[in-house]
Amino acid sequence: MLNMASFSISAALTRLSLFHISRKPFLLPTSLSFSYISKPHQPKDRTQFRLYSMASSGSKESPADNPGLHTTPDEATKGYFMQQTMFRIKDPKVSLDFYTRVLGMSLLKRIDVAELKFTLYFLGYEDVSSAPNDPVDRTVWTFGKPATVELTHNWGTENDPEFKGYHNGNSEPRGFGHIGITVDDTVKACERFEHLGVEFVKKPDEGKMKGFAFIKDPDGYWIEIFDLKTIGEILRSCA
Repeated sequence: MLNMASFSISAALTRLSLFHISRKPFLLPTSLSFSYISKPHQPKDRTQFRLYSMASSGSKESPADNPGLHTTPDEATKGYFMQQTMFRIKDPKVSLDFYTRVLGMSLLKRIDVAELKFTLYFLGYEDVSSAPNDPVDRTVWTFGKPATVELTHNWGTENDPEFKGYHNGNSEPRGFGHIGITVDDTVKACERFEHLGVEFVKKPDEGKMKGFAFIKDPDGYWIEIFDLKTIGEILRSCA
């Protein structure tokens, strides 16, 4: 009888011990998500968890990841757009040849400021056949086009033996970097540039990041060359 009582007590203690070891800690309903309560035995979907984590953290362009970013532009800036980038050039004959013949741009407008002895050349990828004939109207038309290049020529630099050129921003002290041109095919475009004698900073098959290129204009300003077929894959790891 004593032995049976000892066995019963031992068995009860064993069951109690197993219960304490195996049972999960008690969680209040308020600390559980609805999906956990309704499907407590369903295995976790780690793919959904990763997607949820990415969605909850937002994209790299979110204000949380970019201090100082305003996502709602001031109403006063409605209608603003990027219109021009200005380069000072030594010789307009050489630069106009490069931007029109080599890069395929058109001269949208020329402005001569005789009093200050300089000329402005506005170039871009626009159909100049639609430009107004009136010179003032053409100025307004030009300034209404996005992403133009403004070449500024201070008279006389092309014939000045003492003139040493302009800083391109890519040597110390570094500042301005480059502009970018989208082409149909980077490799083919660069083969053409090479045939035309264009100076390269980086060819498509050079450097750690391959697939795009950098060339120089006659004054040494850098121009990035890329196409939409490959730029996504080139920068995928950084996206």
